[in-house]
Amino acid sequence: MKPNRRPANPCFSSGPCAKRPGWSPAVLGQALVGRSHRSGAGLARLVEVVDRSRAILGIPADWRVGIVAGSDTGAIEIAMWSLLGARGVDMLAWENFGEGWVADVAHLKLDDVRVMRAPYGRLPDLARVDPARDIVFTWNGTTSGVRVPDGDWIAADREGLAICDATSAIFAMRLPWDRLDVATWSWQKSLGGEAGHGMLALSPRAVERLESYVPPWPLPKLFRLTAKDKLIEGVFRGETINTPSMLCVEDALDSLKWAHSVGGLDGLIARSERNLGTLLSWVEKCPWADPLAEDPATISCTSPQFKITEPWFTALSPEERFQTVRAMTRRLEQEGAAYDIASHRASPPGLRIWSGPTVETADIEILLPWLDWAWEEQRRIAKAA
Repeated sequence: MKPNRRPANPCFSSGPCAKRPGWSPAVLGQALVGRSHRSGAGLARLVEVVDRSRAILGIPADWRVGIVAGSDTGAIEIAMWSLLGARGVDMLAWENFGEGWVADVAHLKLDDVRVMRAPYGRLPDLARVDPARDIVFTWNGTTSGVRVPDGDWIAADREGLAICDATSAIFAMRLPWDRLDVATWSWQKSLGGEAGHGMLALSPRAVERLESYVPPWPLPKLFRLTAKDKLIEGVFRGETINTPSMLCVEDALDSLKWAHSVGGLDGLIARSERNLGTLLSWVEKCPWADPLAEDPATISCTSPQFKITEPWFTALSPEERFQTVRAMTRRLEQEGAAYDIASHRASPPGLRIWSGPTVETADIEILLPWLDWAWEEQRRIAKAA
């Protein structure tokens, strides 16, 4: 039967994601609009975002953390354009965004690039990663729902740099900072923040590379982190390369304060893992869906994806499967039960449900009967046709 309760917040998009519980536009009331971000007050706000992020995430004191333009995409592009080329690089890809970084690195025409791929639902063979080479990888495959289980596969005594796109992992999964050299993210995922701003964290080894290596290609102004072979320290003291939105900054501060109020990183991880556990309990009994991730240890706690397993559905063409899922998710949107839960266009047709820390477990519990109802409706339509 059609459920009669709807989630209080039906936003289950994987980016931009649900705002933190209790959010309203009123939290922006103290935003420093109409003031320069270079003013003392404006700079203090930017520094506060960096300091609160560092404290919650446990980023080592000797790492630089800065705000950059272009969301996580801008941050990872800055890292790749500025750091790659000094030695060989291993590119890991098992979903759409990882493939995007592979394509971008191809444009740099590096001499020594190895690409290690895996199909959606799996990880590449992490044992093949060479510690003498740089590594570029996503911690969590946002469009596949597959994450690396830990950082043990990254050598502690590596010679290369470990460059990690952490955007749909950070603030929901624990990152081993001793096994990373670069981490990038945006405010739009686990913090439920607004788009357009990225975060870039650099280890001392990454800074050493920046100051000792000059890439053979010209760097756009927005990508430049050094001047006269020295790090531009101001970038990591709130002096952003371009003008940030102080409304977005205020929103990020509100999210970070909320994160602290729910127990910091431990509390955020617990919220995400509890959400994932609720989804996994449902799918264990579900006759028509399974996790896309083949190894349970790699199922994402923020962007789990579920494949549809019914034979009549799997017998359809890829485009027919895509349209079937879109019809199901449109029905849920029309009912106000769930927004934006269809899988990414590049991934196998199915469902992707953001379960990061800003999502309430109670809303996921209310969503689950709607999933079963919407699928039964879709099955009925398919049989009638």
